Amino acid sequence: MKRLFLHGLDSSGFGTKGRFFAERFPDMLRPDFDGSLSERLERLNRIVADEGALIIVGSSFGGLMATCLAKDQPERCKRLILLAPALNFKEYRPPPGKLAMETLLVIGRHDTVTPPSLVIPAAEATFANLETQVVEDDHLLHHTFQDLDWQHLLRF
Repeated sequence: MKRLFLHGLDSSGFGTKGRFFAERFPDMLRPDFDGSLSERLERLNRIVADEGALIIVGSSFGGLMATCLAKDQPERCKRLILLAPALNFKEYRPPPGKLAMETLLVIGRHDTVTPPSLVIPAAEATFANLETQVVEDDHLLHHTFQDLDWQHLLRF
């Protein structure tokens, strides 16, 4: 089993969340991505090709990427932690059948980039085993991100 962090659109694996994971979970993969969604997904598929089961943390656009990977390879994605995922991205469509993996969605009540009113219905249409936490925060989740129980969430 491997842990994987997928950063947001304009961030990197060495941004605030990436550094947080590097300090606490040094074995966690934190690759950098750029380009279009399809280019990022092609790179992601190459990165995880030789990995087994995955626990994925996806932040914003990385949450969209994690969801797309889970749609394509549900048997490999054991747990998703989606932080303000960009499921409101115009190209995203929920799968025909809901995905079964354990999924936590954390989103800020004051998020204007990935508004809860758009993201939560998309997540509910995507995941059968979804826990949603709407928190008093904005898109970056700086007030709540570090307080999540990461030891529990990222357990094998």
